[in-house]
Amino acid sequence: MIMTNMKDYLSEAAGKNGLDANILQFPDCKFDPAKIRVIMINEVVPKNPDEWFYSEAHDPENRRTALGLFEIAGVPAKSMRDVIDMGIYITAAMKTPKAGYTADPEVMNAQLPLLEAEIGLFPNLELIMLMGDVAAKMFNMIAKAKAKTNRNICPPGAAGRRRHWNNEEFYWDGIRVFPSYIMTGKNLLIEPFKRDVLVEDIRRMTEVIL
Repeated sequence: MIMTNMKDYLSEAAGKNGLDANILQFPDCKFDPAKIRVIMINEVVPKNPDEWFYSEAHDPENRRTALGLFEIAGVPAKSMRDVIDMGIYITAAMKTPKAGYTADPEVMNAQLPLLEAEIGLFPNLELIMLMGDVAAKMFNMIAKAKAKTNRNICPPGAAGRRRHWNNEEFYWDGIRVFPSYIMTGKNLLIEPFKRDVLVEDIRRMTEVIL
């Protein structure tokens, strides 16, 4: 069993790509990459690092929201360690918060190698869940670059989500791709239907791997 510390791994990748690891938020967790079968890619990290999934704070908002969605979906997870032990790794496409309402394309491009390094770490990946448009855009950029084509793996935005809910399946190199909604933030309170979709997607996700 070869254990990887994701924070150390991504810090090294940041250095190789001319990025300052000190201003980036990385998942601070350790695991065997061979046992990870799902990546859930949220949009961006929170402005307050104490609210991050992997924060050492008592009850960070991101973690509380994620575990609450798992609970509603009937997936027994009381901690991020439980999630990882099920073979599920949660991250964010952008490792710095958005400066405004939308993500800066230059920042997305600069941080693309970090997301690519994360995805490439897992040899037994079966499913990638893209939660939000930024995650979908960055993933499509990686997939198109590898395939040397302009074709998206899944349509961006609502179009991809509609097709997914209508049981149209998306695949990339044999890996199932789920387009879904952002799993953090106040949008889940304002628009509860997004929470319901996420819960259903988590249920469908676990059916694939469990």
